[in-house]
Amino acid sequence: MNAHHHSHIEALQAVALDGARVAAGSPREAAPLVQRRRISSQALMGNDREVEIEHAGQLYRLRVTSLGKLILTK
Repeated sequence: MNAHHHSHIEALQAVALDGARVAAGSPREAAPLVQRRRISSQALMGNDREVEIEHAGQLYRLRVTSLGKLILTK
């Protein structure tokens, strides 16, 4: 096992330990987990490469680049 893989495992173990502390009512404060809505880019974009999004009276453009990345511009 290489050092990078080992440190990744240690990080995951630390996250699991923090979760166990919260579940056990440890005095250490933890940020509450926020359940966010998730929308797939396919559901948002459909077959289009670009959509307009109106937010707070401003118009934004969300587009898919030639490399398949998303870019949001005003």
